Amino acid sequence: MAAQKLTRGRLIQIIVLMIILITAFVWRTVTYQPKTPNQAQITTCDLNAGNCVFTINNKQAMVTLLSKEPQADTPLELHISNIDVAPSATVSGITMNMGILPIEFTQQKDGWLGKFTVPNCTHDKMTWAIDLKVNNDIYSSQFTVIK
Repeated sequence: MAAQKLTRGRLIQIIVLMIILITAFVWRTVTYQPKTPNQAQITTCDLNAGNCVFTINNKQAMVTLLSKEPQADTPLELHISNIDVAPSATVSGITMNMGILPIEFTQQKDGWLGKFTVPNCTHDKMTWAIDLKVNNDIYSSQFTVIK
């Protein structure tokens, strides 16, 4: 590309464009508010140690990982009792980013049963987080898979 002479018109065009970009940057920086859902439980519960009990809609809901020794690439089941509305949940890796995996729930007579499978990881010990969402509140728990 051949070099062109900087004319008065091009200089004005560059200055106007810079003013627009700086204004947009400053406006976006000043008005930015991160969108975070309500975190109902600040502490996370360890599903390897036992059941997790959360207060959901003024009821004590119990979350249980039915596999006592969870393993990668094998179906796992998550049971949630004492809630009336259908939950949604995702599983994500804490030790290593392995993506976000959805949990599909079916209603049982005593609660909800979710089925999912976590992939195999290169680490000997992989910790996973389960984020359970009910009525725009998120309840966090975690479990560890050992090779």
